Amino acid sequence: MTSRVDAPAAPTAVDRARPRPAPLQAVRGMNDVLPDEASLWEYFEDTTRDVFRRYGYRNLRVPIVEPTPLFVRAIGEVTDVVEKEMYTFEDRLNGESLTLRPEATAGIVRAAIEHNLLYERPQRVWLAGPMFRHERPQKGRYRQFNQFDVEALGFPGPDVDVEQMVMLARLWRELGMADGIRLEINSIGDAADRRAHRSALIEYFSRHADTLDAEATRRLATNPLRILDSKNPAMQPVIAEAPRLVDRLGDEARAHFDALQALLARHDIPFAINPRLVRGLDYYNRTVFEWVTDRLGAQGTVAGGGRYDGLFEQLGGKPTPACGFGMGIERMILLLQDARREVRNAPVAYVVHAGAAAEAMAQRVAETLRDGGRAVVVNAGGGSFKSQMKRADASGATFAIIIGDDEAAAGSVSLKPLRAQGEQSTFAVSELSARLASPRT
Repeated sequence: MTSRVDAPAAPTAVDRARPRPAPLQAVRGMNDVLPDEASLWEYFEDTTRDVFRRYGYRNLRVPIVEPTPLFVRAIGEVTDVVEKEMYTFEDRLNGESLTLRPEATAGIVRAAIEHNLLYERPQRVWLAGPMFRHERPQKGRYRQFNQFDVEALGFPGPDVDVEQMVMLARLWRELGMADGIRLEINSIGDAADRRAHRSALIEYFSRHADTLDAEATRRLATNPLRILDSKNPAMQPVIAEAPRLVDRLGDEARAHFDALQALLARHDIPFAINPRLVRGLDYYNRTVFEWVTDRLGAQGTVAGGGRYDGLFEQLGGKPTPACGFGMGIERMILLLQDARREVRNAPVAYVVHAGAAAEAMAQRVAETLRDGGRAVVVNAGGGSFKSQMKRADASGATFAIIIGDDEAAAGSVSLKPLRAQGEQSTFAVSELSARLASPRT
């Protein structure tokens, strides 16, 4: 025995008069990617994954949410990220402090330690996905942003540092963007180098305290190296004359940096040394680099990273050399759009049909074409031939396949070009696949 389910009652006059709730919108700085734009994302992501694969980098995936102490220990308590930008909340079940990941390197290192990933050999890995920082949203800089993150774990370099720069240079070429992106490098030395340089910066900037803004004054007591990263135009003259860490590197850091430059020259990779390049996270040492562009205004860095040989120990692991970088997907999409790169992601054919027999045949024809790897859309929801043809044109399909009851009875189809010259023609359905490959319409 089956129970009867009553049909829903028609809306009453009272229901129709009731005001609709206000539509909801996405959180500010967390954006939707609609299908037309997503085609460009897919092109960029597919190209990037393929380039990484050719250099031996494999995919690794870590949670979006991690324990807050992971980022505090890795990034540094007195960084902007930890102090002002992290999305941190308390787990209601156990009171644990959790954070939406603001970057990926800390989580990857945590996973490598937890799963003893480097037990047999060093690892080349990449990750792609969303990161979260509570910043003022602006073009190319969002509160939820997407990155490719690449890490070489267990390699002392500098050959692996250069490998990653060469790999990115190849990616720019394959995207047709090589002329619009340039490489800047620097060395921030080892821990002893930075301690000595910190004292020199404190002494220098203290003599110019009247020129420092509030943020730089605060950093003078906590992390004076970050003053060099200030974008305040009024401070640029005094920053330009500050002591340069690259001029006071220890012997080992100097040898590493010299070898890195020689390898870049061997690969014919142009670069500029930027002594003010420090990156924004505390775990870096020795090599730091950025690929930058002038086409995105203030948000000119499209990929950046460097070496972080002490991070494994900071997170409870064994001493392990490592190097990596992050690449902002939104900024790369802006660059591709600026270059007017278009990616067509439309079906090869849209099947128009009318009548029960024609509908059944339309589904069979479409499945056969899909078996051959072709993208085919079958009209859904009925409609006249005229309205279906409008949908076919709007889909971006190259052809309309037209099936009526007469075609279904005869085992034939009509093919109409939508994106090229040619006349509509009718032929046996067995010829359809060949006609799509080399149409004679």
